[in-house]
Amino acid sequence: MPIARETKDKLYAQFARLGHALSSPKRLELLDLLCQSEKTVEMLAEQASMSVANTSRHLQVLRIARLVDSRKDGVFVYYRLADSEVCDFFRSLRRLAENRIAEIDRIIADYFDASTHLQPIDRKNLLKRAKAGEVVILDVRPEDEYAAGHLPYAKSIPLSRLKERLKELSPKAEIVAYCRGPYCVLAQEAVSFLRSKGLKAIRLEDGVIEWQEAGLLVETGPARAK
Repeated sequence: MPIARETKDKLYAQFARLGHALSSPKRLELLDLLCQSEKTVEMLAEQASMSVANTSRHLQVLRIARLVDSRKDGVFVYYRLADSEVCDFFRSLRRLAENRIAEIDRIIADYFDASTHLQPIDRKNLLKRAKAGEVVILDVRPEDEYAAGHLPYAKSIPLSRLKERLKELSPKAEIVAYCRGPYCVLAQEAVSFLRSKGLKAIRLEDGVIEWQEAGLLVETGPARAK
């Protein structure tokens, strides 16, 4: 075999390692979760609705492809993206799929209620209204994701605790809930619950990453105590 041909074959074989790592829907979901923040295997397993053992196997495939790194802290193993380019690549893949695969639009239309959307949205105006106390920006992601990065003025109430902390939201408040971006179901579920309790709520399709891509600042740090 000519040397040039052999070299090309070796190169494309290495490129294909990424294709193999990304060939699983669950591994793509894990990358999406890790775009939000570093997480333990147990956290990823719970949020991706998998067993810890199965989650670990998927993470090992991603690690072999050098898409994620890990560290140990006591008895826990934490995973994070290898670098920010991995999240950029994942989002580029998602945009390509959105543009090429019509089934995505149908899936979204079947699940997401258009009435929960804020249309259209002026991001800077939303911040001004939140600063003035005219609207509550509600982050319904887990607390670790909020601490890693959240919208300015956002209040953290994870979806799993929304029922018990409902009294923290004024019945007169206008609420804009967000989570991990346009395909995240947490905000959709939060809006449905809030509306069932008589509150005025709408869903923001943006997540932190979309906010950053728009050139807007994101805050970090845990939620302040009441």
